[in-house]
Amino acid sequence: MSDDADGPTGATLSYRNILEREMENALKEMDRPLVGTFISGFSAGLNLSFGALFMAMVLTFAGGFGSDLTQQVALAGISSIAFLFVVIGQTELFTAHSTMAVLPVLDGRASVADLGRIWGVTYVSNLLGCGAFVALIVAIGEPMGIAEPSAFGSLAGALVGLPWWVITLSGVVAGWLMGLATWLSAASRDTIGRIVFVLLTTAAIGFGPFHHAILGTTEVLSAVVLETGVTLGTFAIFLLFTTIGNIIGGTVFVGLLNYGHVALAGEQKDVDFQADGIEDS
Repeated sequence: MSDDADGPTGATLSYRNILEREMENALKEMDRPLVGTFISGFSAGLNLSFGALFMAMVLTFAGGFGSDLTQQVALAGISSIAFLFVVIGQTELFTAHSTMAVLPVLDGRASVADLGRIWGVTYVSNLLGCGAFVALIVAIGEPMGIAEPSAFGSLAGALVGLPWWVITLSGVVAGWLMGLATWLSAASRDTIGRIVFVLLTTAAIGFGPFHHAILGTTEVLSAVVLETGVTLGTFAIFLLFTTIGNIIGGTVFVGLLNYGHVALAGEQKDVDFQADGIEDS
């Protein structure tokens, strides 16, 4: 990549520059027509759902693993590819906006109504994309022998049947990791760096597996439709507390804390960093 105004070649972006980049991106998305945001969100729901299909394919084709560690590593690696589709493809994912869209609100450059609107549109469109992909899974998964219902039952079994507070806290971790993926992606100056950051952080979500409202919707809803013993009521409980956890994780542990240390305490350090960079270049 060529040099830009953010600092010298090869230097890490300053805290202030990362924050500004995230807020500018969020404001652009808030200013988009709702139809465009909805279509992008629907696409994100479809694309992220590949993670559920890929994991089910691994479980179907593997026929068993030597250990739980081997299985979780395999599932983590394959599920992170779908997050890469979404983040690098720049479609609108609700759990990314849990972090990104709150920043201009904290800075006074957008209203709570703006935040609620983009959260609502991306959330609904993401879930509809997941629902459409579940229909695809049902249509081709078992008939082609690539994704057995028992595989989705196994994936859903790791996410449901837990106390509400466990689901919520697990959702906090997933939202936190997704927020970090968004923040670190903004910090990267090149596509390779973005890919590495996204793969590392989102693989941790699949390795848990921690509760992610959008990816988990495809996993659990597929188990419901394929009649593996998971009920709609169980799915509703999963979705409610996972969503709450994701919002807390992305908003508080990434958005609010990063905004706080950058906007309230890090400005002078950023100025010094940039000045040193100019002198060294």
